[in-house]
Parts: sequence; C-alpha cells; structure tokens
Amino acid sequence: MRYIITTLGCKVNQVETQAMEVLLRQRGHRPAQEGETADAVIVNSCAVTAESGRKSRQAARHLREQNPGAVLALCGCYAQLSPEEAEKLGAGVVFGSAGRAAFVDAVEKAVLEGKKERRVDEPFQRRNFERLPAGAVSGRTRAMLKIQDGCVNFCSYCIIPYTRGRLRSLPVEEAAAETARIRDEGYRELVLTGIEVASYGLDLPGKPGLADLIEAAAAQAGEMRLRLSSLEPTVVTEDFCRRLADTGKLCPHFHLSLQSGCDRTLKAMNRKYGTARFYQSVELLRRFFPGCAIACDLITGFPGETEEDHRQTLAFLEKCGFSAMHVFPYSRRPGTPADKMPGQLDRAVKERRAAEARALGERLHRAFLEEQLGRTLPVLFETEEEGFSSGHSDTYLTVRVPGAGLRGQLRQARVLCIDGQELVGEII
Repeated sequence: MRYIITTLGCKVNQVETQAMEVLLRQRGHRPAQEGETADAVIVNSCAVTAESGRKSRQAARHLREQNPGAVLALCGCYAQLSPEEAEKLGAGVVFGSAGRAAFVDAVEKAVLEGKKERRVDEPFQRRNFERLPAGAVSGRTRAMLKIQDGCVNFCSYCIIPYTRGRLRSLPVEEAAAETARIRDEGYRELVLTGIEVASYGLDLPGKPGLADLIEAAAAQAGEMRLRLSSLEPTVVTEDFCRRLADTGKLCPHFHLSLQSGCDRTLKAMNRKYGTARFYQSVELLRRFFPGCAIACDLITGFPGETEEDHRQTLAFLEKCGFSAMHVFPYSRRPGTPADKMPGQLDRAVKERRAAEARALGERLHRAFLEEQLGRTLPVLFETEEEGFSSGHSDTYLTVRVPGAGLRGQLRQARVLCIDGQELVGEII
C-alpha cells in the first residue's frame, strides 16, 4: 500500500503522525513517491481554531483530487469534533483524537478490503495514556516522545479540552525507558511534548511533576540532549528551574504560552496567571539558563480587546524581549465561551494588530540573532546542501557552516554573521 500523510496543528499531531508512519512501515507499506498515485491519503487534522478546521478540509479535498482512487482517511481533533463533516468530504475512515494504532488497522482494511469505519469516542471518558512508538521515520538526529495528553484548563477561546479530554500521562519509569531506547538507537536530541505538559503527572499515583520526569529522562539520556515543547508559565518556579538546570541535559530553549500581555484580556481568556507572574517566569528562566531563548504564543484581537489593551500587550512583549513569537489573530471557534462574548472585533482590526505584533517580534528576533555574533553554540546538524551543513543550536536557531559529512553530529560552531533568518559560522 502506498500512502500520503498530511499533518496539521501541534507537535503532538506530528508525534502521532510519526508513530502512524512507523506502524505503516512495519507492516510493509511505503509512502507514495513523487509522480505516484497513493492508495490511501491520510489527514491528521487540527481544530484549535475555525481556520484550522478549514485548512483540514482543504487538505483533504486537495489530496482526494490528486489521488481520485485513494481511500481518504481523517483523524485528529477536527475529525473528533466534526465527524459528519469529515464523512461528507468523502472519507472512508474517520477516527477522532485517540486510537492511532486502530486507525492504522482501519486504513489498511479500507484499502485492502474496501471496509469503511467511523470511530469517535467521548474524550472525557478516556482514562489511559495511549502508548505509541517514539522516534522518527528517517534519520537519527531528533526524536519526539509524547509524555502527556489532554487538558483541563478550559481557556475561553480553546476547543482542545473537548477534543482531547482529561489529563493522561506516561509514567515516569516508562518515559525513562523510552529515553534509553531512543538513546541506544543513535538519536542526538529528544523532544518531550504533550498537549499541556505543565500538568504532567497529576493523574498518576503520587502525582510526579514535570521536573521528576525530566530528571528521570536526563539520567538515561547519555550524550543526547533534551528539549521541551510549549509550557504554561505557572509551572516555572525557582525549584523547577534549579532542578532542570542541574540535569545539564536540557536545551535552554523555552516556549511559554502567553496569549496576551494585558491582565484584563488574560482574565477574559480564563488564563491562570497575570503579566506579573508571567514575567517572573521569564526572569527565573534567564537566571538559571543565561542566554536562553524564550519564545511565546500570542492572540491579537480577542473579544473586547481595546487599543489600550493592545498597546499594553506590545509594551509587555518589548519588556520580555522574546527570541521568537508566534502571533495569531483571534479566530472564532464555535463551542467555546469566547465565541459568544460581546465585543467581537472586525477581521481588519485583528489582522492589523497581528501585523504590529509580528513586526515587533521580527525586531526582537533580529536582536536575539545579533546577540549570538561571536558566540560558540552547540549545533546538531541535520541537513546538507550545496557544500553547507545546517542544523539547530540548543537555543533552536538555524546555523549553517561550510562542509559536508556533519549530519547527525553535535558540534561546536562559532557564529560569524547573519544571513536572513540563519546564523552562519564555522566549526571549531
């Protein structure tokens, strides 16, 4: 069976897609090559915003048009939320945000036996963490390990608790064993990811925290470095930072979920912190990880956000000095409290504010790049092209150096100059 997979949304979706590909290849199936028609086209969908749902539908239609005889299979949060719409797209297999191994079974049966299947459960009835093969489909540089699923924060703009359900965590000892296995397979970096990793372990006996898991993983990492995905700022305490720094394994690259730099807007979003607590997290990370990269997510044009609120947000972004920012204009998501809030803003207002925030983000990112000039950074090299090797520093900056044969190696590189969004350096 030849297949094509398209993934939308978060790193958890990427991890789950990798796991499905591992399962497909173990059964002798292979990805369709350029020019080949696929037997199955798979969309791992997203529904975090209405726009994400639209893009998921668009991807499904596009793949079906390009592969008219193929089985269309949808899984993920959009399929969880709108299975009937997924079927109207012509999908023969529709699964939600759970049961990835069973989904692969269903895709196989649909292609080989013509059997259709729809399986969408009630997310809040889920109790067990779904164990999937970790790693990557090709190469031995960076692997991803899903350590947690579900979220019960119920931010007013977010549909994810209703598509992913309650918290479920991978036990500490199993995460440590997976880390050791990935280390032994030759990977040089492991990304620990989940839907809301700051809540890791609250469902487990004894309630181990995220720091406990990171310490256990670090003890098995060997020469492999660890990286964290997005964090809620409330998990960042002095004890948390000290324990992570003491492992000596964690990349100094932190993605904090901000969403707004205005306390009034944060309250309307039902976030669990204010700007003062967020900034405390930023200061703690910089104290324990000097020179670290701190990125954030931001939503502009939330219902009721005024021009003054927006100006407060821009000032707070400047104060934090983020290394990178992911900016999104607010997108209404039916089924969330924010969708029914008064003060919905025009698209033009939301887009303008997003553009202003992005411009600030680009300036802050450029300043962070300039801070790297003359520094020596540890770089994990991943690709080669036209006589240059490229990879990512521990702060997740792209670094390019002349020379080949570096793929999969972790080397020290001195930064010489900036080329667009990349650093150019030399191996030392």
